[in-house]
Amino acid sequence: MKIQFLGATRTTTGSMYLLEVGGKRILLECGLYQGRRAESIARNTSFPFDPRGIDMVVLSHAHIDHSGNLPNLCKRGFDGDIHCTFATRDLASIMLVDSAHIQEGDAQFLSKHLERKGQPPVEPLYTREDAEKAIRQFIAAGYDRPLRLADGVTVTFRDAGHILGSAQVLLDLEEGGRKLRFLFTGDLGRGNDPILRDPESVKGVDVLQIESTYGTREHEDKTQAKGQALRLVMETLKKGGKVIVPAFAIGRIQQFVYELHKLMLDHQMPSVPTYVDSPLGVNATDIHRLHPECFNPAIYKFLREVANPFEMQNLTYIRDVAESKKLNDLKGPAIIISASGMAEAGRILHHLRNNVGDSRNLILFIGYCAENTLGAKLMAGMSPVNIFGEPHEVRARVASADYLSGHADRSELLDHVAKHMTGALEWIFVIHGEENESLGLADGLRALKPAAKVLVPEHGQAVEL
Repeated sequence: MKIQFLGATRTTTGSMYLLEVGGKRILLECGLYQGRRAESIARNTSFPFDPRGIDMVVLSHAHIDHSGNLPNLCKRGFDGDIHCTFATRDLASIMLVDSAHIQEGDAQFLSKHLERKGQPPVEPLYTREDAEKAIRQFIAAGYDRPLRLADGVTVTFRDAGHILGSAQVLLDLEEGGRKLRFLFTGDLGRGNDPILRDPESVKGVDVLQIESTYGTREHEDKTQAKGQALRLVMETLKKGGKVIVPAFAIGRIQQFVYELHKLMLDHQMPSVPTYVDSPLGVNATDIHRLHPECFNPAIYKFLREVANPFEMQNLTYIRDVAESKKLNDLKGPAIIISASGMAEAGRILHHLRNNVGDSRNLILFIGYCAENTLGAKLMAGMSPVNIFGEPHEVRARVASADYLSGHADRSELLDHVAKHMTGALEWIFVIHGEENESLGLADGLRALKPAAKVLVPEHGQAVEL
């Protein structure tokens, strides 16, 4: 048995791990690497293995840094099954097509610039047709239902509480008479999520592969952070300003809408015009409605006894471009929620351009922003910032509230290992975190599990189990 670490090692992007057992080559995740353009192109266009030699893919959840290069994998010859939960399949079906649309647009934009220089055009990483082909290879299974993938390989998806359909991937492996239980956490949620169930416990783990996005950091107290965000929103609305919320289309938009809905029903917030301006976010919200099996008891009760969590008075979902442009002329207080959460692409850029220069407005970040993104620059207090290649003075108030974060922090990760996991834990691999985060969590895990071999792998490193 061997595991090779091919992505999201000492970084948080491009998750990809190759597991070899019993003559089978199993790819855990196939994420899109996002970083500097030249490095991103090199990593995403060439795989360090022959895609035709992969027997199957197992996917923990639908986020693009975990699933986004699947169309390219299939385009280059992989024709096996892609195993995931039902909700992950549904979310991936919209996210991969959306990603392909972005790839095509980027290629078209770059090709126009190259044409002026007399250089040949570039091809997109993959097209919408490639994405649709990949989706046809998905095989879905329910939580806690063991699925035999091959001789000596059984997978069980355990709820990870990160986004709709997210799973801890539990692999029961057997080779040469030796049995081993391998757990890949995927991205692990915090618990007490407004919508999702808590991450599930897992017994008898021999090898653990754990994420470390917040490996050295602690989140703010949820109650305090939520109260602070509400105070800022109320102050902004009272002075006639707009609240601009960059939000991830999957999970964060739905969480924020549900929170607003409860606040308005409790008369803690006025019923102001509220807009979700993200075609992907609108589609993702439709998919959330289809998967109450992922809901925690509180929202499930709300759905049965009160109302649709994702609908409320004065809320408008916008798909159409013309309707989105009308928001540019909007007068008076309003809340505009739009993607992307890191403010790197999408309609949020238009709303930032139109509103970042007005001191009455609030730019409220409710999720993680990676280094060098526009979101990170705004949160760091930079001014001016470049939007669509032009500098814009930042006069609006900029704030962040991470109480809706979908990632467990350091204490929550260590607590999950200590209290929600049993077994020998011979190996612990720390992945999916910036280098200092992974190294910091590894130190904590060594203190917690002194008998385990704790490793922060390098990119491309292989380990025999």
